[in-house]
Parts: sequence; C-alpha cells; structure tokens
Amino acid sequence: MVRKGGKPGARHDVEDLLDGLYATPPSGFVAQREELAVAAKRDGRADDARRIHAARRPTLAAWAANVLLRTQPRESERFLELGRALREAYRTLDADGVKELSEQRRSVVSALSRQAAELAREAGHRLSETAVRDVESTLRAVLADQDAADRWATGRLESALVPPADFPSGGAAARPAHRPARPGPERPDARSRAGDEVAERRRRRREQLADARRAAEEAGRRLGELEAARADAEASLEEARDLADRTHRHVSESEERLRRAREDAGRADEELREARERRRTADEAVAGARTAARDAEREVSRLAGP
Repeated sequence: MVRKGGKPGARHDVEDLLDGLYATPPSGFVAQREELAVAAKRDGRADDARRIHAARRPTLAAWAANVLLRTQPRESERFLELGRALREAYRTLDADGVKELSEQRRSVVSALSRQAAELAREAGHRLSETAVRDVESTLRAVLADQDAADRWATGRLESALVPPADFPSGGAAARPAHRPARPGPERPDARSRAGDEVAERRRRRREQLADARRAAEEAGRRLGELEAARADAEASLEEARDLADRTHRHVSESEERLRRAREDAGRADEELREARERRRTADEAVAGARTAARDAEREVSRLAGP
C-alpha cells in the first residue's frame, strides 16, 4: 500500500512509524522522532517527515494507555465494546441499573489500570500514583465518551483523557441523563398504546442491561485470566531466575576448579621439566663415570703389565 507522501513498502509507511513512535517510552520519544523524521527527509518523503516531526511527546500516563491498547488488543476491543454498551444503557436505564453497571465498570477500570502500570514497570518505567490515576481517568473517559474512545483506539494519546462530568461514577446520586416526562391525562386507547410503549421500552432496557452485564462479565473474566496468566509467568520467571543463578554458580565453581586444575597442571609440567633436567644431568654424570671407569681399568691393565 502507498500512503500520501510516502513511497511503496511497509518500511516507509508513516502510519506504522507513528504507531511505533507512540509506543516508545517518553524518555526516548524525542530522539526517536527526530531520527525517523531525518530518515524520512533523507528518503525524499518531506510530507512524512513533517508529520513525524509534528508528533508530540506523550505523558507517561498517556504512553502507558497506548501500550495497554497495543499489547492487549483483544481485551482493549472488549473494553471498547463495554463502553458502547454502557453508553447505550445509560441513555435508557433507571438509576439502579446505572449504579450496578457503574460498579462493574469500576472493577474493570481498576484491573486494566493495574495491568497498564505493570506493563510500564516491565518496560522500566514505574508509574507514580498520579500517573496511575491519570490512566484510570483515561479509561473512564473511554467508557463514557465516544470521542475519547475513538482517540484511545488510535493508540496515539498525547495526554490523559477526562471523563464527562454528567456520566455517573456509581454513587447513589447517579441518574440517567434524560428522564421521561410525566404523562398527562389520556384516553383509554391512548393509555393502552402508552402502556405498550412503556412495556417495549422496559423490554429494550432489560436487553441492553443484559448485554452490558455480559460485556462487563466477559471483560472481567478475560482480565482474571490474564492476571492468572501473568502470575504464572511471574512464577516461571522466578524459577528461571533461580535456575540461572544456580547455573551461574555452577559455572563459576567449574571455572574455579578448571583454574585450579590448570595451575596444578602447570606445576606438574614444571616438576616434569625439572625431573627431566635432573635425569639428563644424572645421565651425563653416569656417562662420565663410565668413561672414567674404563679409563681407570685401562690404566690398571697398563701398569700391571703382561
């Protein structure tokens, strides 16, 4: 695919480059942005270079929300679906229904916020309490507002989002945004039609509530599975660390034994060399003694005469 201002090939796809840029931790964002912009300009992609250079560095909380979206696509899509169901239900549900859904919403937001903080920590960036609250605010905004949901879905947030003030937080004062007007006096046939309409609205409300509950339960279930999988992965990581530590200790001990063996071998070689030198000296002495003995025997024979 060829995008406007770019050349063919995935390597030069400015959208992919921007996606990767917003997944870069804020501490390395500016350097990465300038490097990509310079490369695009060098390749003759001036429009891409301008777009990349215009990208603003995200806050730590916005970056964590972007990472959450990109590393957990299935859970993020379910969360967006939950937001659509909640917004639809909020337009029609009574206060009790809104309160129940808001309580479910809080548990899902809390779990996803913890997951975003864990992902940030694994990337070497621990979120402060303020940053975690900003992530929670962003996720509540995603559930409450379609525009916020669309912005998060791009994976390129630059700052935390704030939920609208009229969306309930689950307190006792939570009310739907619109309350039906009190009906006036009606004729019997009008009352019948009104009763049918009320029954139909109630049926739709029950269906919407059931859909929202299922979405919230499914999101909670998936989060539970992910947290369990993360716990298993953490346990496996600890086991792997222990094994690595033991292996390193064994390697160190083996290296120490090898060093000592080499020293022993060096000493043995030295002793062997000295023994060979002593034997050579002894051989030379024996040879000299033999020569001297032969000479002495010849001298004795000469003196003794025939």
